[in-house]
Amino acid sequence: MPSGHTQQDAARARTTGPRSLAPIPFDVEAAFPELTGTSRAVTLLYPRAGQPGPGDSSIGGPLQWPAYEPWPMCAEPDHYKPLDLPVGPEPVAMVPVVQLYARDVPGLVFPAGTDLLQVLWCPLVHEDGQYAASPRLYWRSAALTAAGAVTEDPPRPHTADEDFLPRPCMISPTPAVEYPNWDLEGLGLLLSERFEAMQEERGYGYFEVATTQQSKVGGYPGWTQAPDWPDCAGCGARMEHLLSVTATEPGMGRWLPLDDWASHQDQVAAPSWLAEADPVALDAFGHEMALGDLGGVYFFICRTCPDTPYTHRYDC
Repeated sequence: MPSGHTQQDAARARTTGPRSLAPIPFDVEAAFPELTGTSRAVTLLYPRAGQPGPGDSSIGGPLQWPAYEPWPMCAEPDHYKPLDLPVGPEPVAMVPVVQLYARDVPGLVFPAGTDLLQVLWCPLVHEDGQYAASPRLYWRSAALTAAGAVTEDPPRPHTADEDFLPRPCMISPTPAVEYPNWDLEGLGLLLSERFEAMQEERGYGYFEVATTQQSKVGGYPGWTQAPDWPDCAGCGARMEHLLSVTATEPGMGRWLPLDDWASHQDQVAAPSWLAEADPVALDAFGHEMALGDLGGVYFFICRTCPDTPYTHRYDC
């Protein structure tokens, strides 16, 4: 083991390193030439319940928070808890949602001088047209943040919508390639009959083996409804998909990591699109946020404008 590393470090690396996935069972662009050039690199996060620390990449875990910066509070007048009385004027503490270190997500391009991404949100529904949690995004230097990080626990929200409270999860950033799902738009109609023929002939479909709807960095947003790509308010250009935080995680099929397959399945011979998860392992899958009704929150940035402006979309 390299000098300076402990057995605990090695165990953590085994837990949070990239997962092994079955290969896609067909050549997408050979079968559907119309999709040539539409593939995108994606990093699948695979959140699993655990005990991440401030120095870990995580979903719902503690953040490495700088002591010079107050913990963010939401005092927006339009937040409310569904099926309850309005919250009132008392500010609500925001909750950690995502923390990503550059070392763990090589496919994520960080703004100059930063190597740590943090996302928090107010865990209440906001009547701002999205009807979802209200997020904030921070790019930081990990070294500078760690040098002056707070040691006490952050404040907790005095009230919250359970749909937007993640349980702490370690993540396993796994590089992959995917093709468009809802973003097919007109192409989807053109190819629908051939997609159905593939399903009948081969036992698997394009959408289940070539597209993903799970928490991820890059790639295509994990839409559950029609796409709603934002344009940058500064330059007018379409913004780049940065991150999807979704309520759905694969519990079966080709995107289920090999080491999560049920123990009775032969990982070599069994078709990946028929894979089922080990029932015991399923309890640890995902951050347990329903996000409305198996929906997602999608983050977008503009890399052209100063300060890397961001926005989000929500569907359920």
